[in-house]
Amino acid sequence: MSVSQDALKPRFAQHIDIHCPDDRAYWAGHFGVSGDELRSAVKLVGSRVATVAAHLGRQAA
Repeated sequence: MSVSQDALKPRFAQHIDIHCPDDRAYWAGHFGVSGDELRSAVKLVGSRVATVAAHLGRQAA
């Protein structure tokens, strides 16, 4: 049984829910960082995907 592509997508397209393990794993993988690095970035700059991407020097979704 394969996993639906929709099941892999984050719940919110513009914000990272750092408290949701699935969202955290998705965005950490998307940005190529660890969960801890992602958590630190969100703590520093907030949860907006574009802002976190800029902080990490990566492309937003």
